[in-house]
Amino acid sequence: MNSVLLDTSFFIRLLNPEEKLHQSAKTWFKYFLENDITLKTSTICVAEYCVQGALAELPFQNVQVISFNFGHAETAGAFGRYIFTEKKKDPTSLKPRPIILNDAKLFAQAEIETSIANFVTADSRCKTMYNYIQKHQRLQFDLIDIHQSVQEFLGELPFPNEKE
Repeated sequence: MNSVLLDTSFFIRLLNPEEKLHQSAKTWFKYFLENDITLKTSTICVAEYCVQGALAELPFQNVQVISFNFGHAETAGAFGRYIFTEKKKDPTSLKPRPIILNDAKLFAQAEIETSIANFVTADSRCKTMYNYIQKHQRLQFDLIDIHQSVQEFLGELPFPNEKE
């Protein structure tokens, strides 16, 4: 794993101790840092986060920001088309889901930026869109849902009295 793209839902969980997945987000963040995995996010995520949070809250000292560009835009258009094609087959599959196109844009960035091995999210519904795209095109990155622990993702057995 060279680098990962962190989505808005990850930052919301990481930066709010009241969130159910706060500890999981902290554990993942610590794992990435301790294993020299480059953390990246998108200007799209920054904009989404700033709807209810402040720019200064984001951990820019540990995270690189990538801008959305023309190559990303072209790929995002195709991904959006794949998602909407599959959604027509099962209209209830992504309800409620108002921001499908932002996810397609983020997936496009993860696909085009060759160093990105994983897209990290707390939004389990992203998996549906990821799978829709996979029906049309093999993606070069994997999805990490932080509902799954680092240890489970790595296939490690839990040990009694192990502290995070």
